[in-house]
Amino acid sequence: MNKKVLHTLEFNKIIDKLAGIAVSPMAKERARDLHPSTVMSDIALWQQETTEAANMILRKGTPSFGGFREIRPQLKRASMAGVLSISELMGIGEFLYVCRKIKNYGKHENKAEVYERMDEYFELLAPLPSLENEISRCILSETEISDDASNDLRNIRKEIKVSNEKVRDHLNGVISSSAYRNMLQDFVITIRNDRYCVPVKSEYRNSFPGMIHDQSNTGSTLFMEPLSVIQLNNKIKELQAKEKEEIRKVLVELSRMVTENTLIIEADLELLTQMDFIFAKGALSISMGGTMPLFNTKGYINIQKARHPLLDEKAVVPIDIYLGREFTTLLITGPNTGGKTVALKTLGLFTLMGQAGLHIPAFDHSQLAIFDNVFADIGDEQSIEQSLSTFSAHMTNIVRIMEEVTDDSLVLFDELGAGTDPTEGAALAIAIIQALKDRKIRTAVTTHYSELKVFALSTERVENACCEFDVETLRPTYRLLIGIPGKSNAFAISKRLGLQEYILEGAREFISQDEARFEDVITDLVISKKSVAFEQERAEQYRKEAETLKREVERQKEKTREQKEKILQKAREEAKLIYAQAKEEADSIIKEMNRQAKEKGNQQKLIENRTKLKEKLSSVQEDFLKSKKMKPNHKVPENLKAGDRVYVISFDQNGEVISPPDKNKEVMVQMGIMKAKIPLAELMLDDTPQPKEKKQRQIAPKSKMSKSQFISAEIDCRGQLVDEALANIDKYIDDAYLSGLKQIVIIHGKGTGALRSAVQSYLKTNSHVKTQRPGVYGEGEAGVTVVELK
Repeated sequence: MNKKVLHTLEFNKIIDKLAGIAVSPMAKERARDLHPSTVMSDIALWQQETTEAANMILRKGTPSFGGFREIRPQLKRASMAGVLSISELMGIGEFLYVCRKIKNYGKHENKAEVYERMDEYFELLAPLPSLENEISRCILSETEISDDASNDLRNIRKEIKVSNEKVRDHLNGVISSSAYRNMLQDFVITIRNDRYCVPVKSEYRNSFPGMIHDQSNTGSTLFMEPLSVIQLNNKIKELQAKEKEEIRKVLVELSRMVTENTLIIEADLELLTQMDFIFAKGALSISMGGTMPLFNTKGYINIQKARHPLLDEKAVVPIDIYLGREFTTLLITGPNTGGKTVALKTLGLFTLMGQAGLHIPAFDHSQLAIFDNVFADIGDEQSIEQSLSTFSAHMTNIVRIMEEVTDDSLVLFDELGAGTDPTEGAALAIAIIQALKDRKIRTAVTTHYSELKVFALSTERVENACCEFDVETLRPTYRLLIGIPGKSNAFAISKRLGLQEYILEGAREFISQDEARFEDVITDLVISKKSVAFEQERAEQYRKEAETLKREVERQKEKTREQKEKILQKAREEAKLIYAQAKEEADSIIKEMNRQAKEKGNQQKLIENRTKLKEKLSSVQEDFLKSKKMKPNHKVPENLKAGDRVYVISFDQNGEVISPPDKNKEVMVQMGIMKAKIPLAELMLDDTPQPKEKKQRQIAPKSKMSKSQFISAEIDCRGQLVDEALANIDKYIDDAYLSGLKQIVIIHGKGTGALRSAVQSYLKTNSHVKTQRPGVYGEGEAGVTVVELK
């Protein structure tokens, strides 16, 4: 891209905003070097990075690059085995701290988070916590090394502190001594040339034993070091020299560690600079409401609701611009200050921003084409130095553009042909546009010439557009209307401003009849456009109302379905209640039958009870048929045989076929402990997968009657799996209840307690169980559970 167009379209101002967001000097430098690319793969990669960075900022907040400073000179010195200063090492320590923070920022808190490109950067980032901690431990500030940097340094500083205290104690004795009271100018301790001194009057220079280090400006005061502390001060000097040497050793060691890790730090520096730059692009996108454009190599541009990023966000009017598919040349007309130049600049700037990997402030899925160059002739090109007129300056620029433009370029002309005779200027403009159109070069032009409006109406692949103007308010709306040529509105504006009618009538006489008709056609087009827009808005409103009604109907259908389901559920619950009551009554009759079977002379009564039970079962079946709605359109099973699993609709129970259908098409079905003859029409095949039958530990009795008479009062489940044991216990409790046992013992063993817990939880749900308790001493204690039946 030529540098002039970057300035003309104000791309440099966007770059300044980007550099202002970047934190580190290196990232700011990278931002200022950003230029549009013409390689599709590069553009796609840059756009992906910007999108991922913006998404991460919105989800996790802005990453902190604070403390990220320029450290390239330090790394260069370290690579040459140089000794770094305290401030240089501190800068590297702060850089390593930023590396660690950014690495932690990149960790995913949600497994659904995917940032394909940015995750690679976070993965490659390699913090050096050991080096960071060592620098942090040894260096307190840019001028101070910690006492803990080394054991020798700690000891030396302790000695210096002790020696200083001794000197001060001795000097305090001197200034408080009566022998020296008259000799001292002031009773204070001071430091001169890094040695402790006291102020002595000049006349006592020979009387006071000590060494002169300095004197006052007037010469009346001498700063003398008493002879008694010279040795102590000398020791402090020696210790200070040792301290400096030890500090140098610490710096040498830290510099050595930096030298060993120079390659890693340089790689981290490059990564962190790139990430700072990318997150600056993401933050810029968020600040201007940007979106990622879609790119093509066919020259199609379709930008929806575009907002120029340098205009006030609250005042800018979004515009739609499209070019390159049905037409290659767009002619924009309209009054001054109506937004024509802004529309032109928006088109060019968005192209540059998109090809530089930046988002554009427009709606999602806006399309941009990739151009090898963008040429623009916009603004006042008058040059005083070269003595060129505005027309000459513009024409010089246009000549250069026509020489350098290629078939894959984008050309933008503002007021093409202006600054000279209107007739010649319009002819020149048409010739230039025709030359570009013949080469299918994407071109956008703003103009005032009516001849160009006619040219656009009569030429294929050239389209008119205008910036809308409200005559009533005498203000532009800044909306871009493609497909309609602009009207000058000079007469309407003059009339609204109060120009006399006779002057306007005189002016109209100077306009040819064809020109007047052309302006009327434009007026009719504008009216038609507004009518179409109004009808479109009404159609959109009707569409939204229809969608609302559709959602309401769907909601009512869902509500009806839920109510229907509730009614069916209630019917099922009532059916289950009838079944439970019938089962309880049947159990009672069976108990009575068993008792009577043991007594002699009760055969007649036994037969009566059996008949009563059969009638009760038939009654229950009829109640089920009334209370439960049959499943519609179910398939009646065919060729049923003993052992087949079926679903009994009227009982809402699964069962097993005992015998095939008889001549009345009734099937004997076993449902738990209950047997019943069920009409074939009320049966469905049970296709649910059945668990494999496990081998029972207890031997099935020969007959139900004999089982009821000789059932044991205890069941042993030790060694069984939980599911197997619970199945056996369920069957055993039914048999014990039918046999009339009041108390049974379940042996489950102690073990891990899992089987015991499962058994006791199950007993709480069994309807035959009255109470349960653990065994006591002599019964088996925690290895058994004693159950009392109802």
